Amino acid sequence: MAKREITIAHSPDSDDAFMFYALATNKAESPNLAYRHHLNDIETLNREAKDGIWDVTAISFAALPYITEHYALMPCGGSMGDGYGPIVVSNQNLTPDQLRGKRIAIPGTMTSAYLTMKLYQPEFVPVITRFDEISQAVKDRKVDAGLLIHEGQLTFGRDGFYRVVDLGRWWKDLYDLPLPLGGNAIRKNLRGDLANEISDALRRSVKYAMDHRPQALSYALQFARDMDPELADRFVGMYVNDYTLDYGDNGREAIEKFLQLGYEKGFIPVQPKVEFL
Repeated sequence: MAKREITIAHSPDSDDAFMFYALATNKAESPNLAYRHHLNDIETLNREAKDGIWDVTAISFAALPYITEHYALMPCGGSMGDGYGPIVVSNQNLTPDQLRGKRIAIPGTMTSAYLTMKLYQPEFVPVITRFDEISQAVKDRKVDAGLLIHEGQLTFGRDGFYRVVDLGRWWKDLYDLPLPLGGNAIRKNLRGDLANEISDALRRSVKYAMDHRPQALSYALQFARDMDPELADRFVGMYVNDYTLDYGDNGREAIEKFLQLGYEKGFIPVQPKVEFL
């Protein structure tokens, strides 16, 4: 009997590639399901999620209030920055206070990095830039500073940038919680045993990658931009960890706190309602 096809959308980044390695290479099979992977940048995936295009999709937590018509949050597959996260860099040795009024390149208005930046410093001029072009925009002085996500958090030094602030460190110091960045959401019309089978497959994929780290890293390096294996290993370790297997009480509290603050400060127009599978 033919397996039912489930579409899974995620970013072409080394941490996502690492956690989906076993699913993509049939090492974490489902008895009744086959998975078709779709790759795109996270801001595009956030916007596609508003239309409910994919069965399972990676999203920014900041996008969650806009997609609850179609999706619930899965209990696994998330990325949390525990004392680290998106960073603001500049060609100039700016102090955090000097970011007020500056033109800052951001990876999209639905990203968690952008919402965190607004919580940290609401008075700046956002310049929407593809996440993998932000460093170049800073280098070319098209902007005063750039908000780096993904591997740029580790590679900014070789470009000669100054780190102005690590938003994950700021958040941890303020609330003693991990910074919720991205998760996986599943369509609400996939219910019961079907949803559980999908969720179990994703958790097994993450666990398989953690238990077979060299092989999973080798696969993930195909998607790492200008990263050597040691750096890729460090980056994956930052964002694929125990929180990825299960948010736990601490992770769930962090998600709810993050979205509620966004709503209270006026950056999220709708009252956030976090629904877990």
